[in-house]
Amino acid sequence: MKVYISADIEGITGTTAWSETELNAPDYQFFQKQMTKEVEAAIEGAILGGATEILLKDAHDSARNLDISNLPVNCKVIRGWTYDPMCMVAGLDKSFDRAIFIGYHSKGGSARNPLAHTLCVFADVKINGEYASEFLINTYAAALHGVPVSFVSGDVGLTEEIRSINDSIITFATKEGIGNATISVSPQLTIMETKRLVEDSMKVSREDLQVTLPERFVVEIIYRDHTRAYRNSFYPNASFKPHNTVEFVTDDFYEVLRLLQFLT
Repeated sequence: MKVYISADIEGITGTTAWSETELNAPDYQFFQKQMTKEVEAAIEGAILGGATEILLKDAHDSARNLDISNLPVNCKVIRGWTYDPMCMVAGLDKSFDRAIFIGYHSKGGSARNPLAHTLCVFADVKINGEYASEFLINTYAAALHGVPVSFVSGDVGLTEEIRSINDSIITFATKEGIGNATISVSPQLTIMETKRLVEDSMKVSREDLQVTLPERFVVEIIYRDHTRAYRNSFYPNASFKPHNTVEFVTDDFYEVLRLLQFLT
């Protein structure tokens, strides 16, 4: 059984300020260690649930956050960015049985996490009229290959979104955002529950976990800066809309990923 794990940091237990998420920043070290512990717990749970092969993607910022010294021998890790459109789930293909997302966060345009964003901090992303999260984008990317997501950890806002999309996906809420603050559970509780719930998620059928791709995608990228929006509206088949927005319409989600790769 092959399992894919993608790890971010803004949904890791306790992260509240950007300085806690940035490589080499003074506040970073504790949260780097916590991110590593939460990922290791997910790996342990996946193996207990039957995983024989794991591919891990460090998917935050520099993509060089995780301490990989204790990874088991049946786990490979992608550090750095491949720069292909699969982005945060680079290397995922139809050979995987399921995917797991650790430390994910609420979408840009929400108030559920002080660090909420989608792919970048200078624009928000809508798909078919709704603000899109990195969870949704990467779940759709996995669905291109027929791979379902079985477990996600992150803030309360994200877990609520996931339940509205597919309540068979098992989640764990690490924290809740209030304004520029967070209320977090114990880091030890997250580690314990991640291991337990990931193991449980391995027993959920792929059919129950699968999210169906829409037949058509209307993508809007809403920029803070109108000049960036105007420039990026010259992307093939894109158009400029008032209020700093680039619109792109397609029936192929890989083309959505390609658009996001170049315009966010």
